[in-house]
Amino acid sequence: MNNNYVKYGLISFLLILIQVLILNNVLFLGYLNPIIYIYIIFIYPIKENKISLLLFSFFIGLFVDFFSNSGGSNTAALLFVAYFRLPFLRLIQNNVEFDYLLFNIKKLNFIQIIIYVFTLTFFHHLILFYLEYYKLNDIIDIIIKSLNTSLFSSVLVYLSISLFVKNNNS
Repeated sequence: MNNNYVKYGLISFLLILIQVLILNNVLFLGYLNPIIYIYIIFIYPIKENKISLLLFSFFIGLFVDFFSNSGGSNTAALLFVAYFRLPFLRLIQNNVEFDYLLFNIKKLNFIQIIIYVFTLTFFHHLILFYLEYYKLNDIIDIIIKSLNTSLFSSVLVYLSISLFVKNNNS
């Protein structure tokens, strides 16, 4: 078995525990619920097979949905972000091809990391909250909640990337 699968499996397990046991019970300012399990999408190696990322995303979302009783909304949102991660990364780098083996998120500049993390987090939250509300009449509330929660979650994800991802300069 590949060491990466074990490593990211353990990280995923830890993120699920943190999310369902701690963060799902935290509301900042009455409505901001930080979502940290999306962190795995940002640190998962680009060189790995896209199918394995989608499977990891599916199971993470499924477990979060199971323990949060949210009916599949986390799974759908996480799968969307996992699927569009690479095309969006190419877009912000203005690069059609890059070296998958040598890619590290820390090699992006600060602005690119912020755009990458915030935009994908925003789309995740927008899908998640739309599926929770499931009414187009509440679209303004959904967008406002998505923006606010995305800002908060993006800060946590960026800090996690800064603290836990090694910078492989070579």
